[in-house]
This record gives sequence, C-alpha cells and structure tokens, in this order.
Amino acid sequence: MNAMFNRSSGSLPSRVTLVDVGPRDGLQNEKAQVGTAEKAQLVGMLQAAGLKEIEVTSFVSPKWIPQMADNTAVMAAVERRPGVRYSVLVPNMKGLEAALPTRPDEVVVFAAASEAFSQKNINCSIAESIERFAPVVAAAHEAGLKVRGALSCAVGCPYQGAVSPDEVDRVAGLLRSVGVDHLGVADTIGVGTPRQVQAAMERALKHFPLVEVSGHFHDTYGQALTNIYACLEMGIHSFDASVAGLGGCPYAKGATGNVATEDVVFMLHGLGIETGIDLDLLVDAGAFISGVLGRPPASRVGRAVLAKRQG
Repeated sequence: MNAMFNRSSGSLPSRVTLVDVGPRDGLQNEKAQVGTAEKAQLVGMLQAAGLKEIEVTSFVSPKWIPQMADNTAVMAAVERRPGVRYSVLVPNMKGLEAALPTRPDEVVVFAAASEAFSQKNINCSIAESIERFAPVVAAAHEAGLKVRGALSCAVGCPYQGAVSPDEVDRVAGLLRSVGVDHLGVADTIGVGTPRQVQAAMERALKHFPLVEVSGHFHDTYGQALTNIYACLEMGIHSFDASVAGLGGCPYAKGATGNVATEDVVFMLHGLGIETGIDLDLLVDAGAFISGVLGRPPASRVGRAVLAKRQG
C-alpha cells in the first residue's frame, strides 16, 4: 500500500508529480519547424516553473518526425538543473545508441494496447514490438537509466474502436516481463471516460506498483481532467501533461491533443494537492511557445490568466 493514499479512507494524494511532455510529444505534431534554441528555452522555462520531470525530445528517424531531427543539439543546449529528470523517447536500439551520449535520465519506449494500432503505427504486432524493446530495456538498464513504458490506445483506438481492459492487462504484463520500470497508461485519442479509465488502470496496477503507474490523457472529447480526477481517486499520483496544450490529435481532425499542464495544475492546486509548480511561471512558458508557433495557448487556464493580466 502506498503511503500517499489509503484506499479505505477515499482521500486523494497529497502531492502529484507532473511530467511535461510538451517539448517532445507536443512539438512533434507541429508542422512548422521550431528552432533548437526555442526548444531549449521552453525546457528552461518549464524547469524554472518548478517542473521536475520533462520529456525533452525523441531519437526517432528524422525521415518520420523532422521536428525531432535536432535531438542531440537540444539535449546539449538545455541548461540542466539538479533534481530535474530529463527523458527522451527511443523507438529501437539505434535510437538508444544515439540517445546515450546525450545523458538522459530516463528513456521512454512505447507499445499499444490495440493490435490494429500497432500494425498501422509501427508495422508489427504488439508481441513483436515488445520483443524489439527487450534488448533496448536491457541496454538502458546497463547504462543506469530508468525505462518508462508508454501504453498507447489503452481505452480506444482509431482503427479498432474500443479497447478492453483485458488487452491492457496483457500488454502491461508483457512490458513488465521485459523489465520496463514504469507504465504510463495513455488514452491516445481522448475517448475515455472515468470508469473506463479506472478499469484500465486497475489492470496496469496488477503488474506495476502504484508508485510506477501514471496517466497520459488527451482532451479530444473534453474528458482529460475528469479522467485525471478518477485516477487520483485510485491513488495514482503521476501524470503526463503538455504545456499550452501542445500537440494535436492526429486521428481526430482539429481536435485538441494532450491535456494542458496549466489546466491540470489549476485543478490540483484547487484540490489542495501540492505540485511544486508556480502557475504564473508555467503560463509564461505556455505563452512563450505559443508565441513561437504564432497562436494562442490551447490551455483554458493559460488564456484566462493572460486575459486577467491584460485586464
């Protein structure tokens, strides 16, 4: 039983850790190239706001994601602070080998709970994808790095529709079997509702301890904050979020992507939950990167705070 949460008392966690995935998951969907200096500045502003976990970039083929082609340069340009963990996504051994010299604190590997999504996204079955990750996980551990597994399409898939908790159970078990340390359960297309999310999380918790399970929610149908609250009720106290709501959903035209970090922080602080994050400085970071992209922040809290300042 995790000390932060007593299931019988029904209380919420007293503190939540947020992983800002804006610099990686958010920006990778952007068509306009963002400069290396701007990416590093965004990371700098996030850590100045109090973020202790930041997903900085990914070591994928620039042919597939041109936005991440400057991954090594970005890692070099980031002014690192003690106590902050910098993670990178690696799709395979080649990606890990490119990432290691840049000294990340953690690497992220990914699998899908949906067989159809795995085939369409990475051209192989779920079992094959995890087989490929086994040597990556082993090599990362050998290098002293923690490995976070991202489990996409945990409640819904753009190709097969609904995804059952049984599928989450199976893939969570496979990821644990190859040595993945932490499981991030992701509602990639943002169709989940609280009970569905809790069912998926229960299956993840069969294989990973509470402290090593997190939620990653997209706001396509406006359910992200309610789904985070549903997870808080279970004692889950780590979530991914993206500053300014960066990152559209590529499977739902015009839809919002990742839940905005500002919106999550506002809700958590309203619940009396500590995050260690300064909301005003976080809004500044969101305003900065939104300015670089030439549009207002997707975060409702960010827009409200900025409007109030001008008021």
